[in-house]
Amino acid sequence: MSTIADRIEALRRELGEQVRLVAVSKFHPVEKLREAYDAGQRIFGENRVQEMVAKQPEMPDDVQWHLIGTLQRNKVKYIAPFVDTIESVDSAKLLREIERQAVLQERPAERGPIRCLLQIHISGEETKHGMDETELRELLESGLIHDCPHVEVVGLMAMASLTEDMELVDRQFARMHELLGEVRDRYFADRSSFRELSIGMSQDYKIALKHGATYVRIGTAIFGPREY
Repeated sequence: MSTIADRIEALRRELGEQVRLVAVSKFHPVEKLREAYDAGQRIFGENRVQEMVAKQPEMPDDVQWHLIGTLQRNKVKYIAPFVDTIESVDSAKLLREIERQAVLQERPAERGPIRCLLQIHISGEETKHGMDETELRELLESGLIHDCPHVEVVGLMAMASLTEDMELVDRQFARMHELLGEVRDRYFADRSSFRELSIGMSQDYKIALKHGATYVRIGTAIFGPREY
């Protein structure tokens, strides 16, 4: 039976050097995270602020925490001091609050700005969050991203439809790759850091790799079924 370390190593070989693995550790105990850490994993994704805040002090300081679930504005303050990347920025109001809390919570300068991905709603499913392409362009046209020195917008994130139709998923990820290029060329031509595309989870990451993913978010294929 394979171990967490075996699974991480197999995934790393499959992903190659250009794609980073976000180990989605929601609902899994710290012991499993430590096992992944000992296998060299440094990026961990959590869906809920409460769970991230509880686990963060239990893990080494060089862990890069990614918030991948819906983030309420009133909870930003709890993660602002230490979070590496917020992948689920879905509004201008949330972006402003992240900037505000990075200052108010006195985020250590050595941690650098809070990296953010703009979440795009591509699936059409009401249960999924994110901006549509019109809302994305309105946010970018507003110039807000240039008024937030403690935040660095570095790319886009999306969740594909939960479906057996992998051709649909393929089309959705292809559009995300196109959109990343369009946004980069128009709004971030002078920022080489805008390059990240977080698409793909355990069930569809192989399709995401075809379409330029730089992050894949994988939980079950590393840790096994969730522990509630």
